Amino acid sequence: MRDSLNSVWQQANVHWNEISDQNTLTQALGTGKPTQKEYLGCLIGDADADTFHVIGWVPAHDMKRFQFAVTGSCDSVPGAIGTFHTHPYRADSSGRALKEPGLSAQDLMTFTSSRDRALIVVWDVDSLDVALRAADGRVVHPALVVPR
Repeated sequence: MRDSLNSVWQQANVHWNEISDQNTLTQALGTGKPTQKEYLGCLIGDADADTFHVIGWVPAHDMKRFQFAVTGSCDSVPGAIGTFHTHPYRADSSGRALKEPGLSAQDLMTFTSSRDRALIVVWDVDSLDVALRAADGRVVHPALVVPR
C-alpha cells in the first residue's frame, strides 16, 4: 500500500524542479505554470474499534486536480473508509522548492466535517501524515501508522 501511495506522489510531483522561476503568490493565483497537481484517492479497508486496516485504494470519482487543491468523491465507493491526497512542492519567495509537511489546517477542517474515518496526506516518498476518527468521534492527529 505504501509503495502504491509513493508511486502516486512521484507521478504527481514529477516536475517539482521546474518551479525555480515561480513564487508562492504566482502559484496560488494560478497564473504560474502548474508543475504539479494534487491527487485524491479513496482508501478501501475496515476498522476494528480504533484500529484501521487499509488494503487498497481507487481514484476518487469526478476528480479535479489543481496545483494546491483536489476535489472528488468517495461516497459511492464500496468499502471506503477515507481518503488520501498528495501535497505538492511549492516555491518560496526565492523560487526554492518547499514541502508541505503534513495535513494543513484546511485538510483537518474538511476531515472533521466529513463522515470519513481516515485521512492520509503523502508529502514525499515514505513521508505521510494521518488523521483518524476514533470510535467515539474524536479526531486523532497525528495517528500512529504501522506498515505491514
